[in-house]
Amino acid sequence: MSAAAGTAALPGAGSGAPAAAPPAPAGAEFVPPSVPMATVGLALAVFMQVLDGTIANVSLPTIAGNLGVSTNQSAWVITTFSVCNAIALPLTGFLVKRVGQVRLFIWSTLLFTLASLLCGMAQSLGALVLFRALQGAVAGPMIPTTQALMLSIYPPHRRGFALSMIAMVTVVAPIAGPLLGGWITDSYSWQWTFLINVPIGLFAAATVSSQMRGKPEKTESVRVDHIGLATLVLGVGALQVVLDKGNDEDWFQSPFIVVMSLIAALSLAVFVIWELHERNPIVNLRLFANRNFAAGTVTLVLAYSAFFAVNVIVPQWLQRTMGYTAIWAGLAAAPMGILPVLMTPFMGKYAPRFNMRWMVCSAFAILGAASFIRAGFFLGVDFTHVAAVQLLQGLGLALFIMPINAILLSDLKPQEIAAASGLSTFSRTLGASFAVSLTSLVWERRAVLHHAHLVEGLPPGTLGPAAAPLAPGDSAFAFRLNHYLDQLAYQMSFNDVAYALGWVFMLAIAVVWLAKPPFTPKAPPGKR
Repeated sequence: MSAAAGTAALPGAGSGAPAAAPPAPAGAEFVPPSVPMATVGLALAVFMQVLDGTIANVSLPTIAGNLGVSTNQSAWVITTFSVCNAIALPLTGFLVKRVGQVRLFIWSTLLFTLASLLCGMAQSLGALVLFRALQGAVAGPMIPTTQALMLSIYPPHRRGFALSMIAMVTVVAPIAGPLLGGWITDSYSWQWTFLINVPIGLFAAATVSSQMRGKPEKTESVRVDHIGLATLVLGVGALQVVLDKGNDEDWFQSPFIVVMSLIAALSLAVFVIWELHERNPIVNLRLFANRNFAAGTVTLVLAYSAFFAVNVIVPQWLQRTMGYTAIWAGLAAAPMGILPVLMTPFMGKYAPRFNMRWMVCSAFAILGAASFIRAGFFLGVDFTHVAAVQLLQGLGLALFIMPINAILLSDLKPQEIAAASGLSTFSRTLGASFAVSLTSLVWERRAVLHHAHLVEGLPPGTLGPAAAPLAPGDSAFAFRLNHYLDQLAYQMSFNDVAYALGWVFMLAIAVVWLAKPPFTPKAPPGKR
């Protein structure tokens, strides 16, 4: 199936489109021919997009070798995607007003598929980085529009299930990404980490197009807020580069990082002031005036940032300190995805019966407990214990994502959901970038500090006197001892980070109580 075939069925795509039922009157209930098929199409597109954010990470050394560049240069494959994705996310509300939710979702999915094909065909780093930038930009609206469309096709009493489906996809995909990416790269080639998106994207776009044909949508010819758009692109783009490249460039010791930080700070300050006073802002920051949206988004940012930091640092710790291979590190982390998958149907059915704040608090207590347990890990901890804690963390995730999304969307009008989802997703993405950069920095700096303290506790001359070289046997012993001290220092630093992240989850418990029930998303007029 070609991209053209996928677009032929777009609402209003032209006289060549297949015959469809007439659109429902404005305000009337729309039910797709097959709700399960529409759900599958929407979920597949999100799974593909979230998976792509992590699947290429493990292929970077192979990409660098095949394209004849350094590993640091190949890291721009990740950076450009995250920068463009971060810029596009908050623009979702504006784009929905201009083209509608269905069209925006389908075009984003088709363009993402095209960008994936181009990435797989790239023959140079420059071309790959360019196509990844396109991929990140068109991926921005996919999760917010999926969330809005899922809520629109389910009756109010089943919207918990819709949110839980999205939660499952967004949790499982980042876990599956490194495992799948490593297997594809080792068994085939790095190009296939992008090319596998092509059939998935075409199927998802075709399915949603056929199922959503006839859905009434109101669009507006909204004036483009050029100043808001320019300051958003400059500010978020520069900030994302700082967060992605800060550790590599030694942060503010680098003139490049200093300049980019100043651009980010000035641009974002102008952006916030301008958007709050602009009559038709390109990003509706006034949504934060809604109590549940503000409290839910802040809670989401805190908890998701801590979770994402754990998700990044645990595989690194397993490989760097514990000596695991990439595949075994992925297997040790994978149990985190088991319970979210198994519990999705139950969360969707039973969660709305409970006070969402208590459910979220239970989730944070479990996630915090998992972090505190990790803070007690040592160099001899075995695979079973690591996997068991990951499984426990999965229970916390299963109780977390769906309820917090229900809370932050609960008091919004139906036409605000796509914009709000884009803004909350943008906030959590930016928070996760901050968390990863800060966690990596603290892990490195604390390891150096712990190593210095460990060496101070050794008898003088153990690692070699300043004046005379060690004998060969003593030199080998000193090397092994220093290597062990390195491992021990990184383990102690990992424990420090895990302990701090545990308290972030505890802080999130306090913030979520700022939200006020009820937490059932509002239905559009005429909806069941």
